[in-house]
This record gives sequence, C-alpha cells and structure tokens, in this order.
Amino acid sequence: MDTKTLVVCLAAALFPAAALPSGPEEEMLVHLLQVRRVYIEKLGGGEAAEHIRNMIIGSLHKAGLFVVTENQDRADATLRGSAEDLIFTDTFESSEGIDMRASAGLGSAAGARGSTGRRGAYVSSGVGDRESSRIAERKHEAAAAVRLVNREGDVIWSTTQESGGGKFRGAGADVADKITRQLVADLERAKKLRAASPQDANTLPR
Repeated sequence: MDTKTLVVCLAAALFPAAALPSGPEEEMLVHLLQVRRVYIEKLGGGEAAEHIRNMIIGSLHKAGLFVVTENQDRADATLRGSAEDLIFTDTFESSEGIDMRASAGLGSAAGARGSTGRRGAYVSSGVGDRESSRIAERKHEAAAAVRLVNREGDVIWSTTQESGGGKFRGAGADVADKITRQLVADLERAKKLRAASPQDANTLPR
C-alpha cells in the first residue's frame, strides 16, 4: 500500500462521512424540513401587498405544507418580503409618412431708365402622405419577493415571482400560487437530497 492510499484510509477511519461538514444545500435541507408552523408577516407594498398576503395564506393553507399560524411566537419560521399589484395603461404611438415640397414665383427686374426688364413666374405645391396610430392597452401585473426566516434569523428559503394574470385567475392570485408551487418543488428536492444522504438519516426530520 503506497503512502497516498494509506493517508486516504486513515482519513476515512478518523473522519467518517457523518462527521464531514455539510454544504449549503444540505444545511438548507435540514432547516427547511424542520419547519412545521409558519407565520406570514405583513408584506411591504401597501394595501395591494396585504391583498396578496391573504392569498398566500390561503394558498399555503390549501397546499397543506405547513400549519399557517397567526401567533408568531409559535412559528418555526416567518415568511417576510414585499409585494405589489399594479393596474396601468401601456400606450404605443407610431407615425409614418412621406412629404414632398416645391415652390415657384412671379417677379420682374427693372431695366435701364425705368424700362421693364425680364419677368419670371414660379409655382408652389406640396404632396404629403402620413399615417399615425395610437394603441392603448390596459395591463394588470403583480409581483412578490418573499423569504422564509427561521428562529435564529437565517434565511432558509426565498423566491421572487411575478405574473400578468392567468386564464382563470388574477395576477395577485397567480403570484400566490406560484410561490406555493415553488415551495412545494423545493421541499420535494430537499426530501430527495435527504434520501441520498444516509449519513444525515439520524439528524434530519422525517
């Protein structure tokens, strides 16, 4: 057995996989999977943000991922962030055209001793072909940036979602559902990472 192989074997014996430090992904896994109760804080952004907050509460409650609590002291994590829900008119204007201009005139030049000199004439005309258009479109857009913060103040999950509205729902409701779907996807990913890390089996919640 050469020296390099011996060192590797000794390291494996002295520092088993269970004792090796976890990476950021595994650390997020531990904290996210330990969350059972969530408190949703008032979101920044005014009245529209409060409307989106209520829809996030409804969406998370319906998904059954956590117990959504109104008592922050009982929560394992707090959802914080900001949101906005805007209705505005987007205006587009365009103008295309062709313009042509010409001019002519009539005049005379005096000759010697007051005699009439040469006379001339000119004509003025113009041609124009211009087309303009103005399109006004009413739009509804919503966006939210939220994060889950545990009791220690660490951000264990975050996402930013935006929507112009779905076929059967408004922009705010669509943003709330997107946040929930992203959280579901990340929780499933966390569970798969746990299953692939047998060394963490005794430390991670089931």
